[in-house]
Amino acid sequence: MTDKLTVSVLGTGIMGAAMARNIARAGHTVRAWNRTRAKAEPLAADGAQVVGTPAEAVQGADVVLTMLYDGPAVLQVMREAAPALGPGTVWAQSTTVGLDSVGELAGFAREHDLVFYDAPVLGTRQPAEAGQLTVLAAGPAEGRDTVTPVFEAVGARTMWIGEDGAEAGATRLKLVTNSWVLAVTAAGGEVLALARALDVDPNSFFELIEGGPLDMGYLRAKGDVILNERFTPASFAVATAEKDARLIVRAGEANGVRLDVAAATAERMRRAADQSHADEDMAAAYFASFDDSPRS
Repeated sequence: MTDKLTVSVLGTGIMGAAMARNIARAGHTVRAWNRTRAKAEPLAADGAQVVGTPAEAVQGADVVLTMLYDGPAVLQVMREAAPALGPGTVWAQSTTVGLDSVGELAGFAREHDLVFYDAPVLGTRQPAEAGQLTVLAAGPAEGRDTVTPVFEAVGARTMWIGEDGAEAGATRLKLVTNSWVLAVTAAGGEVLALARALDVDPNSFFELIEGGPLDMGYLRAKGDVILNERFTPASFAVATAEKDARLIVRAGEANGVRLDVAAATAERMRRAADQSHADEDMAAAYFASFDDSPRS
């Protein structure tokens, strides 16, 4: 491994763009691709080479990092990249996908002799932009010297889960963690909606719980988004939150667990999306409590 890597970043949405930017700032060569090229173009100002196809992006890359919408999207893009993928290329798969998709993606990696890392990240827009994500990673020890500099560029911490990415250990932990994040977001929105309906000053609620076991920084952060209508730019969009909630429900069902809160959260996110909040921060699920989607 050389000190300077060539890293292909496939998918430059909220998270992928920030990750690509930080990898470039760490001194690595970055080739960025996005289906909608205009979303990738600003990365040129940060030193990234913006290319027109996945195959162009991965040609000669040491590491390929995927940060796309879901498992099927990742598989489709990697199939487009396949003709240019070199054997032994390290693949850090950071998209949040379902457990079934991890197996498919690991199978693709085996077919093309890629070194596969199941590597979802924990964090939203702000920590992504600051390079302060937590990387949850599972994959072989022999490729870690190559992939670790990439993880260090995008994150403050890497938590290694295991040595076989195909077992989806990192994705399993990511789904468990996201189930908590989504539950807090949905419950916080309902609390503030109920306060509105009962003519209760929401600041009284936050004052009441301050410093006690019911208090929580994340609850306050999402409450601030709602009360001050800071729904854009989204840290984590409603549409993506719905997708993740449904992945969580599916994972539970496949393993004999009924997840009523996650299922209800998915429906709240869907209703908010139907009210034209799909691209806003997931705190906008608050509006799903009202038929007319009132502003707070």
